[in-house]
Amino acid sequence: MRLCITAKGPSLGDDIDLSFGRAAYFLFHDPKTGELHAIPNSPGAHGAGVQAARIVAENGAKTVITGSVGPNAYRGLVAAGAEIYVGAEGTVADAIAAYKEGKLPRADGPSGRGHGR
Repeated sequence: MRLCITAKGPSLGDDIDLSFGRAAYFLFHDPKTGELHAIPNSPGAHGAGVQAARIVAENGAKTVITGSVGPNAYRGLVAAGAEIYVGAEGTVADAIAAYKEGKLPRADGPSGRGHGR
């Protein structure tokens, strides 16, 4: 199972980026192998959530860990078959630990309002 975690930097020690669509980085992590792959995010003025959901799908992550997710990103992630966990805080490593311990709630809808709303 490959995880995608939104982050402010490219490493496990960097802080979680609280906004999914406008996160600075997407960190793809395989808990079984320890593999970590960081992809910088360059959201445009419009469609950031849709673009971000596409990046997740293209990189094979089925679990997303973030602070919050807007409506367009939520729809895109669900369409891609991803589970979304929100409320992550601290570092990427902290968020992964919270996920493994069952401390993050699974999103049953958007938790953010989206850009410009």
